[in-house]
Amino acid sequence: MQAEQLRTAQGAVLEGVLLLTPRVFGDDRGFFFESWNQATFDAAAGPTAFVQDNHSRSVQGVLRGLHYQRPPHPQGKLVRCLVGEIFDVAVDIRRSSPTFGQWAGVVLSAESKQQLWVPAGFAHGFLTLSPEAEVLYKTTDFWSRECERGIRWDDPQIGIAWPREGLPDGQPLLSAKDGVAPALADADLFA
Repeated sequence: MQAEQLRTAQGAVLEGVLLLTPRVFGDDRGFFFESWNQATFDAAAGPTAFVQDNHSRSVQGVLRGLHYQRPPHPQGKLVRCLVGEIFDVAVDIRRSSPTFGQWAGVVLSAESKQQLWVPAGFAHGFLTLSPEAEVLYKTTDFWSRECERGIRWDDPQIGIAWPREGLPDGQPLLSAKDGVAPALADADLFA
């Protein structure tokens, strides 16, 4: 597995966020690859323990995020698209970070089989680009209602360049919770 650090829209390395590309073996019968290997992942990202897998299905234009959990239950997420294609985003929400408020995004697809590692201290969201997409992500802590937080998907302070092909009518399909998420300036963030 190859690990690549992502850069923000401003060109800075988004420390800790990794794009993981597996080695895929294919022939006329299909393909095979390791989708998860603890030793390989730890070598790329550092020792990490996952406790929960989440699986979502979304139709085109659905935007999920920007989500994160505050301590004492912060979550790192290892995200993979099993069906279709998504634009996946990580936003640095660590006030003490030199890249605070900056973002990086990458297209994840069933075809590429790549995964995005979003460590704790980052908000995460994705936009469904294909007619449907299924996303599987591993988390480093359990979901906690008390620690769950969100930030507006279109906050101008962050300025995420969401792909237009994922927004057929110009606006994403949001959950009620995501529709009222606060701006970065008003959010409960990491130190």
